[in-house]
Amino acid sequence: MNHVVRAVRAEEWPQVRELRLAALRDPAAPVAFLEAYEDAAVKPDSYWQERAAGASRGSRARQFVAEDPHGVWAGSVTVLIEEAGHDDAFGGVIERRQAHLVGVFVRPEHRGSGVTDALFEAAVAWAWSLEGVERVRLYVHEDNPRAQAFYRRFGFVRSGGVAPVPGDPSAREYELVLERPQRS
Repeated sequence: MNHVVRAVRAEEWPQVRELRLAALRDPAAPVAFLEAYEDAAVKPDSYWQERAAGASRGSRARQFVAEDPHGVWAGSVTVLIEEAGHDDAFGGVIERRQAHLVGVFVRPEHRGSGVTDALFEAAVAWAWSLEGVERVRLYVHEDNPRAQAFYRRFGFVRSGGVAPVPGDPSAREYELVLERPQRS
């Protein structure tokens, strides 16, 4: 793989917008994202500027991109840090500090090339670098077997948590977790 994986920079908001809109046009978007293309496409530049700035620094969120040798963004994943004591998607309360992976997308022409692995390695390494983060979690739609297979291969396991999909209570999302490795 000849991609460089790195955090986005605040001034790259046009690329953040373009990649998100590409993700929302993907055939898997209805089971992968909780946002419609039409809604995202009309958001003002200020929204994308704030999104990129917030994901480029600090310790609450970080967006990682895989950039090919020509400067094209092949894919992305965002890490959100969730603090203990806040509500979760299951109607419960988060019991410990954790990272939550969202917005996973790799352009079709880059799938199977190692980009997703590299993005996850960077995202999980960043999460583990933060003090007190005890696990990494994500949600995956029950009808997204390709994503489920990758997450399992990477080491995520089902926690037993199941949440209804916002806007479609007949569909479910599974919570998958990756526990912090024990230090020896």
